[in-house]
Amino acid sequence: MIINLLNLFFPKVCLACEEHLGDNEQYVCTACRHEFPITDFHTKPDNAVTKRLYGRVNFCNATSLLWFHKKGKVQHMIHNLKYKGYDEVGLFLGQWLGAELKNTNLYNDIDVVIPVPLHKSRLRKRGYNQVDKFGKEIAKALNTVYNDDVLIKTKATTTQVFKDRLKRVTTHNSDFSIVEKTSLKGKHILLVDDIITTGATLEACSNALLAIDNIKISIATMAITE
Repeated sequence: MIINLLNLFFPKVCLACEEHLGDNEQYVCTACRHEFPITDFHTKPDNAVTKRLYGRVNFCNATSLLWFHKKGKVQHMIHNLKYKGYDEVGLFLGQWLGAELKNTNLYNDIDVVIPVPLHKSRLRKRGYNQVDKFGKEIAKALNTVYNDDVLIKTKATTTQVFKDRLKRVTTHNSDFSIVEKTSLKGKHILLVDDIITTGATLEACSNALLAIDNIKISIATMAITE
């Protein structure tokens, strides 16, 4: 009774198209699920993410769940996550990708999941890191820990997605640093982010983490631009 009243006054909507969800639908409507441009990169060690980062990052494996197209449903969904507080998007995509990674042996030795951090000024303004729930759900699926205290962003920058390619590649390694090295020594880290464009941010984060002795890095993102 109470649930029905809540749905009447606060109807559940699809995170991708914002149409009302059916009684048996959660987060995303059936139509949008069928339209999502899924990459299946978690089953393909040689994929667009690994090629984009090749020669720039010393990593074990890299994947991205969805293709990001301008004005597409994935863009709309991630925009709602980043700027409208639809944190269910991170939950949904984290559960989805977490289940996929759990079923492949490429990610079964992950020790800790670490998000690409926001600068403290951006975090204060937005109120949350959009990668937080995404990373936590992946960590839960892989039966490992989530740690957002080690890697920090030291320099405030503007969003990368809508910059032209030349400006995006100017992210520097000095934009990120690590708080302490001891706890992650010898660990396999899964670095997570929302979108990979040129890969400059992930490169900078990875190089900061590589100051830790004897670590391995893998990468997972919600989406990748073409």
